[in-house]
Amino acid sequence: MKPAAFVLGLILAAFTPAAQAQQRVTTRPLALEECIQIALEHNLDIQISRLDPQLAGFSLAGSYASYDPIFNASAWHDYSLTAASRDDQNRVFLGSETDTDNVNSGLNGLLPWGFTYNLGTLMRSSDGLQGTNSFANAFDSIGISMRQPLLKNFWIDSTRLQIFTAKKNLKISEAGLRNQIITTVTQVEEAYYNLIFQNENVKVQEKALELAERLVAENRRRVEVGALAPLDEKQAESQAATSRANLLDAQANRDTAERVLKALLSDDYNVWMDVRIEPTEPLLAIPQTLDLQSGWRRGLELRPDLQQARYQIEIQTKRIAYGRNQLFPQLDLFGDYGYTGSTPFEDGLGAPLPQITDRDNPNYTYGVSISLPLANTGARNSLKAAKVTKEQLDLQLRQLEQRALITIENSMSDARIGYERIGVTRQATQYAEAALQAEQTKLEKGKSTTFVVLQLQTDLTQARSAEIRALADYNIFLARLAQNEGTTLERRKIDLQFK
Repeated sequence: MKPAAFVLGLILAAFTPAAQAQQRVTTRPLALEECIQIALEHNLDIQISRLDPQLAGFSLAGSYASYDPIFNASAWHDYSLTAASRDDQNRVFLGSETDTDNVNSGLNGLLPWGFTYNLGTLMRSSDGLQGTNSFANAFDSIGISMRQPLLKNFWIDSTRLQIFTAKKNLKISEAGLRNQIITTVTQVEEAYYNLIFQNENVKVQEKALELAERLVAENRRRVEVGALAPLDEKQAESQAATSRANLLDAQANRDTAERVLKALLSDDYNVWMDVRIEPTEPLLAIPQTLDLQSGWRRGLELRPDLQQARYQIEIQTKRIAYGRNQLFPQLDLFGDYGYTGSTPFEDGLGAPLPQITDRDNPNYTYGVSISLPLANTGARNSLKAAKVTKEQLDLQLRQLEQRALITIENSMSDARIGYERIGVTRQATQYAEAALQAEQTKLEKGKSTTFVVLQLQTDLTQARSAEIRALADYNIFLARLAQNEGTTLERRKIDLQFK
């Protein structure tokens, strides 16, 4: 063989079924529950959705920042110089020079019922020259200012609305994670049952090929002894070739189904590349009690998408309450209270503090203020928009509920009919087996033809495949029914808790 031909031969050999079989070094038996557990730990969709409640939790915690007290402080120096001057009557105005040091600090914040406060201090020390007189004094003050809304922003304000929304968004994200887990578990169930079907279908196609090759051998023997026409042998060989092609297709479909399941189980596909998954559970048809009213009740109560829609309506209801509150006048009760001190002595900053600590110079203010936009156009239209939005959300919820009811009813119908199909397809397989056996006996006695036997072999293969498909579909229908009812986690005994 030439070198180029030798290399080409190696390349082609790498793609032969035997070479591919050698690459699969590990067979891993897995039950459905094991697959679900692996998916819960390693499925990428679940891992991504699992971060949403954490992000919503951080957002909720951050929404309380408005209640954090704020401390502020500053220090500065003032200097001013005014030169002497004369007026129009030649009178002399003496100049002045001032040097001042200032330090102030404060603590302000907001309380959950709309109450605001501001605690502040100021220390000032000045010295200077005015005309021919020099001076030095110091001034200190400490006080607190308070304001309490009585109407607008009293029982709800933007901060409390933000916190309420953040709490509901946390619930929405938790429901979203629950929905993703339900979806993934259902996908794993479907992939698992489809893989079982594809494995069994490969066996069916192998039996079909075995029957076809057996008929080829039998026809070849009859042709050699002159008991059968050569055309019958060619028909059997054609059927055998078709069976080989069908077997290759079944094997390819099995590999594809296996890759679908691996993708659901894996966050690192390299771990599964050389693994052959072998389902350990048989395809069983366990009858279920299907009650439509109970299914509807469970679906309306447990479906995560409906829960999310209801949380959105609660948020919008709170926004309406906020918008209604914004229509009221801004009626506030306010007050100030504090102490001041001053001294003419050149003692610098802090010199008047004893007067403050002795509470020699108290001062206070209290009163009521009102502010009312005469038209209040913005608040009125915001409230109208909030009401219309809630009406829209209510309709969307009704739409989701209706779709849920229809989906549950369809799923129950699929499961009920799917269970009946199992019995029908099983009978069809039995009849096809009996018909083929009888026709083969007739062919051996010369009372039938190869064409008829080949047709009955095809019918048997299709009947066997249909029976297995019906079994797999029935279990898939039950998984989808649980998904549509929102009971997948309970059905699979998955306890989902949020910290």
